Amino acid sequence: MSAGPILERNQDATIYVGGLDEKVTDGILWELFVQAGPVVSVNMPKDRVTSSHQGFGFIEFMGEEDADYAIKIMNMIKLYGKPIKVNKASAHEKNMDVGANVFVGNLDPEVDEKLLFDTFSAFGVILQVPKIMRDAETGNSKGFAFVNFASFEASDSAIEAMNGQFLCNRAITVSYAFKKDTKGERHGTAAERMLAAQNPLFPSDKPNQIFSDGKLPLMPVLNYFAFS
Repeated sequence: MSAGPILERNQDATIYVGGLDEKVTDGILWELFVQAGPVVSVNMPKDRVTSSHQGFGFIEFMGEEDADYAIKIMNMIKLYGKPIKVNKASAHEKNMDVGANVFVGNLDPEVDEKLLFDTFSAFGVILQVPKIMRDAETGNSKGFAFVNFASFEASDSAIEAMNGQFLCNRAITVSYAFKKDTKGERHGTAAERMLAAQNPLFPSDKPNQIFSDGKLPLMPVLNYFAFS
């Protein structure tokens, strides 16, 4: 295992998989999609009460070419008798990302995506479901996550207020995530902030709607992806 910095998910190498049968697990997705290329992580957001997944997941590959190949050969194949939809994030989602990406570490195993959302959405709009990194076989949390805010004002406030605070009886660490493909450079740079200020792409004062029904999201997330 590498001892280098933990990076955020590579969105260009990440695919969305929808239409999943209830019997599908993280491990099954891993075994299926590793046939297309090296898989880095698998995440299927789960209901905090029933622990059942919501019919979709995200798979990160080693590279963008692997993700493209997976989409080409896996889209609409049948899994447990149901055709699955496989696509990458749309350009719309990429354009919304200003770089206000926050790393949250030392998480208690009981912390789930909804708890992270409920906690951090107090500081501003969150663009997508908080990403808890999980073991592909067991689905257990690896103890860290990423939260992507719509503005640096929100991410700055979250870091200042939450770093060192207790969540489920553990003091969490909150900082800007490392950028992918860089040598130790974190998000939150002056250049990113200047670009975000010049190109406001998202109403950062818009109320969060992702978990408005109390469950892990389905439609709000799907809106970020284009389907063929």
